[in-house]
Order: sequence, then structure tokens, then C-alpha cells
Amino acid sequence: MPFDRAGLGTRVTELFRSQVTDGTWPLGSKIPTEPELVEWSGAGRNTVREAIGALVTAGILRREQGRGTFVVSTSDLRSSVSRRVASTSRRNSLELRLALDAASARIAAQRRTEADADFLRALLAEREAAWKSGDLHERVRADSALHRAVVAATHNPLLEDVYEGLLGVFEEVQLHDVAGDTDDLAQLHADLVDAIVTSDPDRAAATMSTLLQPLINQATS
Repeated sequence: MPFDRAGLGTRVTELFRSQVTDGTWPLGSKIPTEPELVEWSGAGRNTVREAIGALVTAGILRREQGRGTFVVSTSDLRSSVSRRVASTSRRNSLELRLALDAASARIAAQRRTEADADFLRALLAEREAAWKSGDLHERVRADSALHRAVVAATHNPLLEDVYEGLLGVFEEVQLHDVAGDTDDLAQLHADLVDAIVTSDPDRAAATMSTLLQPLINQATS
């Protein structure tokens, strides 16, 4: 649908942004070519180029020479948090993660649905299986999936965006934490899931603190 000239650049930028946020252009996908976007949006080539540039600057899209333009984040907030966390210390990152995780666990225990409870149980089993596999990257993936699901159970999209921006960077330094032969945090994760499933917000928040505070205490910077 053609646009009026007034506010054209902003409208096209928001149109493209909505394609990302509603999942039409999924995370990691290549977006349509410039000529395709011109035809689809009804805007001129320069306007389309400027709109794409704005989303590249925001950290939502990334241009790759000879390959095209790809979706690398689903929100400005997520990409800005990710950049900020990447430039700070491990201790600061862990303290922020604890604040978000503990709050999320408390809210999840109050708002979780039966579907959320079933999903948390399934991811807890996946996490246990990942430790038995011995694959460090699979351990990180399974651990992150469980923590993401806790945040998702809050049904607060703002919390999810902030958490994704933090956790993506944290995973890069998490390999050291999952390298042991035994999973010393297995029972605490089981307790966390149980607290959320049984709708015990105080126990859920306290268990999350017990999980993460030792990592903060061990961080020197």
C-alpha cells in the first residue's frame, strides 16, 4: 500500500520493524532484497535503503557483503542490552542476571500456566540429559533454555527482551561453569522448577538466588 510523503521514512522503518517483531522475518533469516521491498512497500529505493539502514544502526538487521541483510535481533532493547552487557565485567553481568532471574522466578510462580509447568518439567529433563552427554555446548543450550522458559512463564514481553539481551552474552562465558563431571546445581534447578510449578514465589526467588549468588561471589571482576 503506497505511503504519503509525510513521515514516509519513519513509516517504512516501522513497517520493516513489524516484520521482525511479528516473526514474518524470523531471527537469523535473510530479509527480501531491496527491489522486492520497494515493490512490496510502495516506497522509493532511497526510502527503503534508509529504513534498512536505520534498523542496521539499531542492531536489528546486519548487512553482509555479497550475502544480503539478515535479522540479528528482534528489538532495539534486546540489541542495546546485549551490546552493553558485552562491554561490562562478569560480576556486573551476573548481578544483573540474578536480579532478572530472581524477579522472573517470583513472577513465574504467580502467573505460570499448566502449559508453562509442563514445558519447565520437560526442559528440566533435557538439562539433566545434557549433563550426561558431556557436550559442553549442549549443556549451555539446555541450561539457557530452562532459564528462558522461566522468564517466558512471567508472560512479560519486556522482561523477555531484556533477558535475551543479557543471556546471549552470558552464554559466551558460561562454558567454564558447565565443565565439571557432575552437575552440582541439578537439585537446585529441580527445586526451582518445583517452586514455580507449585506456585511458591518466595521459594522460587530464593532458590534462584541460591543458584547464582555463589557464581557472583567467585567472580573477581
